[in-house]
Amino acid sequence: MSHFATADRIAALAESFREELVEIRRDIHAHPEIARTETRTTAVVADRLRRAGLEPRLLTGSGLVCDIGPSAAFTGQRRIAVRADIDALPLAETSGLDFASTVRGVAHACGHDVHTAIVLGVGLVLGELHAAGELTRPVRLLFQPAEEVQPGGALDVLDQGALDGVGEIYALHCDPKVDVGTVGTRIGPITSASDEVTVTVTSAGGHTSRPHLTGDVVYALGQVITQVPAVLGRRLDPRSGVNLTWGAVRAGEAHNAIPTTGTVRGTLRCLDVRAWEHAAQVLHDAVTQVLEPYGVEVEVHHQRGVPPVENDAMCTGVLEAAARDVLGEGSVVLTEQSLGGEDFAWYLTKVPGAMARLGTRTPGGHTYDIHQGDLRVDERAIHAGVMLLSRTAATGR
Repeated sequence: MSHFATADRIAALAESFREELVEIRRDIHAHPEIARTETRTTAVVADRLRRAGLEPRLLTGSGLVCDIGPSAAFTGQRRIAVRADIDALPLAETSGLDFASTVRGVAHACGHDVHTAIVLGVGLVLGELHAAGELTRPVRLLFQPAEEVQPGGALDVLDQGALDGVGEIYALHCDPKVDVGTVGTRIGPITSASDEVTVTVTSAGGHTSRPHLTGDVVYALGQVITQVPAVLGRRLDPRSGVNLTWGAVRAGEAHNAIPTTGTVRGTLRCLDVRAWEHAAQVLHDAVTQVLEPYGVEVEVHHQRGVPPVENDAMCTGVLEAAARDVLGEGSVVLTEQSLGGEDFAWYLTKVPGAMARLGTRTPGGHTYDIHQGDLRVDERAIHAGVMLLSRTAATGR
C-alpha cells in the first residue's frame, strides 16, 4: 500500500543526490547550448534518468519528457508536471569560474543549468519514492528547449502533446536578488508579455541642406522614439503596465546626407494579458499617426512573444506550503512583478500552475543579475529547489 512521503524523507533523498547534482550542473554549465541545439544537455539528462530506471521520451530536436509514479488511469488523477528550461544564451561568460563555459560566445547566464539539475534531481527523488510505494500522484518531468527565443520552445513542447493528461504545472526560476534558501511567490501576473517591435522608415533621401525636399528619416525616427511610448501610455490602461523601450536605432552613415532608410527596434512589454491582446493595433496606429506629417513611408513589424505568467492562486499556495515544509517557515517572500518575458506562460494558458523565484544569492554576498556574463549562483540553491519541487509534485493542489 502506498503512503505519502514525509518532508524529512524527501529531504534525506535530496541530500543523497546533492553532490552529484552539483557536478551535473557544472558539466552542463561548461557545455552550454543555445536554443534548439541542446542535444548534449538532453543526452546527459536522459542518460541519468535511464540509469535510475526511468523511461524518458525524447522530443523532436531536443528536450525530453519523463513520467514517474502510478499511472493516471489507475489513480484517477491528472499528472502534475514540473518544468525546466535547458537552453543557454548567446553571450560570453566572464564569471571566472573553474567550470566556466568552454563554448565561445555561449553561456548559462540565466540559470537554466540550475533549473535542469533541479528537475533532474526531482526525477531521481520521485523515482526512489515511487519504487518504495511513497508516490501517490503521477508526475511528468518536462525538460524544455528554447526558452530564450520568441515565442518560445514551450509551444514546440505543447505541439508534441507534453501536457496531455496534465492537470497542473510548476517551475522555478533563479533569482540572484533573493537569498539562497528563500523563494519568492506571487498570485497573478509574475512576469510580463514581451514582444519584439521593429519600425522601418523610408524616403527618397537627400542632402541635409534641403530637408524640405524629402522625408527626413532620421528626424522621423526621433519622433517614433520619443512620442510613440507616450501615446501608448495614453491609449492603454496604465494599470496594465505597458512599457515600450527602444534598444537599437540605425540610420545613415554621413553627417550631411539624409538617408533613405532607418530602423528602430525595441520591446513592448505588458503585465496584463487583456491589454496585450490589442496592444499591436494600438502600436501600429500610434506609429502611423505620429509620422503622418513627415512625408515618409513606414512599416511596423510586431512579433508577438509570450503572454504574462499568471500564477494560479491554489497552485501558488501549494508551492508556498511545500517551501515552508522543507525550507522553513521564513522561506517564502513576496516577489515583485517583473517586466521580463517567460514562455512558461504558454503552459498556463492550458492548465493552472505557478512559478516561483528561487533564491541564488549567498546571504551577505554580491547581488548579480541574470543575462550577464558574470552571473554566479550559490549552488545550495540546487538542493533547495529539489526539495521544494519534489514536495510540490508529491502533493499537488
